[in-house]
Amino acid sequence: MTAYAVGDWTAFGTATAATAATLTGLLFVAVSINLKRILEFPSLPARAGQTLIMFVTPLLAGLLIVIPGQPDAVLAAELIGTGAVIGTFQLMIDHRSVRAEQETPVTWLVSRIFPAVVSCGCLLAAGVSLLSHLGGGLYWLVPAVLAAIVFGLINAWVLLVEIMR
Repeated sequence: MTAYAVGDWTAFGTATAATAATLTGLLFVAVSINLKRILEFPSLPARAGQTLIMFVTPLLAGLLIVIPGQPDAVLAAELIGTGAVIGTFQLMIDHRSVRAEQETPVTWLVSRIFPAVVSCGCLLAAGVSLLSHLGGGLYWLVPAVLAAIVFGLINAWVLLVEIMR
């Protein structure tokens, strides 16, 4: 497996898309179970939206990787576009959302801004690196996917369990 041989990454893309789709389903269950409670907190609907986007990010990346016969430059452009659009959208949601009473500026930054910057920034890096064949190539997808999944799971836990305390 190399960083620039897209065909070597199809198993990663398949596993990533399947995992992200499963987690997206978990999020829908969490939100539907606790919808009334989520709507009682001004900051939680935006957090639910951000979590959905976090799970959709690796889902899209995985699906883009498994498109057969796609030229490297096309995949690179798709990753760059996906990272830019999703990152911008997430930051807009974060900018408009209300900070919870228990959130300090630091915890808000770490739980809201950092996940978008890391996951989408790494998608951008993967696309640019694949296009230039320098700097790690598709290996940048690993931290992008891990950040989206880990932070998405933390948010899903808040939406499913923590709000009931």
